[in-house]
Amino acid sequence: MTSTTALSVIPKRSAALAARRPLVESFLSGRSPRTLEAYSSDLRDFAHFLGEETSEAAVRRLLAGGKGQANETAHAYRAALLDRGLSPSTVNRRLAALRSVAKVARLFGAVDFTLDVESVKSQAYRDTRGPGRTGVRLLLDELASRTNTTKTARDHALVRLLYDLGLRRGEAVALDLEDVDLKVGTVSILGKGRTEKETLTLPEPTKAALEAWVSVRGTWSGPLFLNCDRAAKGSRLTGRSVARVLAALGSAVGLVVRPHGLRHAAVTEALDATGGNVRAVQRFSRHKDLRVLTLYDDNRQDLGGEVARLVAARV
Repeated sequence: MTSTTALSVIPKRSAALAARRPLVESFLSGRSPRTLEAYSSDLRDFAHFLGEETSEAAVRRLLAGGKGQANETAHAYRAALLDRGLSPSTVNRRLAALRSVAKVARLFGAVDFTLDVESVKSQAYRDTRGPGRTGVRLLLDELASRTNTTKTARDHALVRLLYDLGLRRGEAVALDLEDVDLKVGTVSILGKGRTEKETLTLPEPTKAALEAWVSVRGTWSGPLFLNCDRAAKGSRLTGRSVARVLAALGSAVGLVVRPHGLRHAAVTEALDATGGNVRAVQRFSRHKDLRVLTLYDDNRQDLGGEVARLVAARV
């Protein structure tokens, strides 16, 4: 059965599901703002795939056809996502959203099955080094050589925060001025997949860079990092803008720099500085899965390359 045929036989309505409480609303309830935004976007994309006006209508249509039809539709959606050339991480998150909302429906007694559509295999964390300590030093030297403008102060504080604390760009751009306590020397962030903020201690160079930025930004409440471009001046800096800032800064020193690359560099440097103490570095990086840091440590030491040299030498 083709994908088009599969979609055409899905019932538009289901009396059994119609009387149930809102599934999407229940699924999204209690999630962090960033997770809420991501999953909401994923479900809207699925609604567009089915030609439904709302996510709720799309989910109910998916589940109304029973286990076999629902899984066939989910697999058709998976194929369509891959045909669009989306990254494995994006595809997997959207499939996870469907599986999770189906799980909620089962919990509520709306259905008696789960979705079995599999995620896409991907090789994550292939490059865990980022620009490295030397590369970050080049970025900071480049900023120090520039005219002391509002944008320079902002970018300096941004680079220091992303690298020194190993922040994700989403964590950085979500910060408000109220999250920073320069007197105490702390910043409170909402970590990935968290519902409560956690307070991190600012190293002295990071604190100094933030003090310099706040002195030109002003002390009015609102986003910590602001857009300095004429068209959107004063609005919250977006994750996409952070990527553009770092790409331009990297280009100035002959490097390819991405936001997550700074985090990679920070984690690798932390492992070097602690002699590979993955548990200590886990507190710094805030990775939930210790196995991720093991990958960083393996790549840092190039264990595979070392074994390859040993094997080659025995021939």
